Amino acid sequence: MHNSHNLFGLTLAICLCTLPGSQSLLAVAGGVVEIRVTDKDSGQPVAVRMHLKNQQGRPIKPSGHPSWNDHFVFDGKVELKLAPGNYTFEMERGTEYRVRSGNFTIQPNASDNELVTMHRFVDMKKEGWWAGDLHIHRPMKDIRLLMLAEDLHVAPVITWWNKRNLWADRKLPEELLVPVGNQRFYHLLAGEDERGGGALLYFNMPRPLEITAAEREYPSSARYLIESRKFDRCHVDIEKPFWWDMPMWIASGMVDSIGLCNNHMQRSGMLANEAWGKPRDEGRFPGVLGNGLWTQEIYYQLLETGHRIPPSAGSASGVLKNPVGYNRVYVHCGEKLDYNAWFEGLRKGQVVVTNGPLLRPYVNDQLPGHVFQSPAGSSLALQPRLNLSLRDKVEYLEVIKNGRVVHQVRLADYAQMGGQLPAVEFKQSGWLLVRAVTTNPKTYRFASTGPYYVEIGDSRRISKSAASFFLDWVNERIEMLQLEDPLKREEVLQYHRAARNYWQKVVDGSNVD
Repeated sequence: MHNSHNLFGLTLAICLCTLPGSQSLLAVAGGVVEIRVTDKDSGQPVAVRMHLKNQQGRPIKPSGHPSWNDHFVFDGKVELKLAPGNYTFEMERGTEYRVRSGNFTIQPNASDNELVTMHRFVDMKKEGWWAGDLHIHRPMKDIRLLMLAEDLHVAPVITWWNKRNLWADRKLPEELLVPVGNQRFYHLLAGEDERGGGALLYFNMPRPLEITAAEREYPSSARYLIESRKFDRCHVDIEKPFWWDMPMWIASGMVDSIGLCNNHMQRSGMLANEAWGKPRDEGRFPGVLGNGLWTQEIYYQLLETGHRIPPSAGSASGVLKNPVGYNRVYVHCGEKLDYNAWFEGLRKGQVVVTNGPLLRPYVNDQLPGHVFQSPAGSSLALQPRLNLSLRDKVEYLEVIKNGRVVHQVRLADYAQMGGQLPAVEFKQSGWLLVRAVTTNPKTYRFASTGPYYVEIGDSRRISKSAASFFLDWVNERIEMLQLEDPLKREEVLQYHRAARNYWQKVVDGSNVD
């Protein structure tokens, strides 16, 4: 048995997720395997997530460890008591470590100990970028270990959601913000209002909103949105762009971010429809990846109307299949993480959203969210620069200007350009961002910078066609609203009518077609 340790380590070292099919079968004699995991650089034990399957392809989730769907997490060491047979595994630690994968065979009546090292290939926090997941439904008792296993720094936990309120029969904690070491934080009072018009996520509240008695369409989500704004630090996130009430929420001026990298995008596949949101044109956005493209189309249209709302990310682990942190938003906070500063950076748009590629962007040495200004009649040349780290194959980097791809740069060319992308010239107000999309055929795996904004003169770019898109959307929502009680219907419709008036004014004030 003394040789199995070295063979097992070698198998793991060569079986990365970027080399599918390269795993080797290894005989491990024993029904009990103890696996210890360390960080390659520090040599210290680290928490990880493991996807372990038997030879029938069924997930194995040992008792005593936090688990969900097809995976479990453990803190540096796990003892697996397994029936004889063949097993496959993948082991991950967030997005900044290589995936380790391999095969082994369990034979009866013996045991073994194995050591796995996790290889970090980029350290985002050393470049000032700190990762958070804004949609977590996992048990509070598991959050500390989940954050460590996913190398996640900010994790608001949803403890009230529609008719479920974990605090209904218990006293609120005196300390709602819980540190994990000195660079990770989770908050115990995030909430979600998810009903007929879609979902809003609420963060940094001192108490839950009283939504447990709400019906599917009554009262309007706008009522709770207005109430939330009584609290200074409250941050409200539109969970997905295609929810029916999204244009109404934008019209309210009370939302802070929007889920561009959302839970329809999953580790092993896509929710390839829009649930009860506004459906896409499947002719324009076909197939598995269509929902991801539709999500971005809506977001780009929103930017085209002059609204400056940053993208966010959430995984919905605990409800949908994702691990915690699969979809994550990196916020630039500098050398040290401060929880309140992280949310302030999110509101400023100093962000990158991702479920794969890791981008660290600068445009003319500025972070995302920056507004470049120039006098009327002048022009601006913006020079994107990008640090990029990958686990998945990406063929192109794309520079998006005013909703259209203006530069598509092959990875080989990007490397020769030293991380500098082609310059983008603006003679009128507008915006730009940089996007990387992987070649994964099963799910929309991508990364996007937050937008940069350009003001030539004293006005923003406002597209008439984009504003009309949202005006039509609001009218369609008004027509489809179903409430039999005329008083309730009238109360809900007042917010949509106000939104219709708002978008009509945006159309009337447009300055480009």
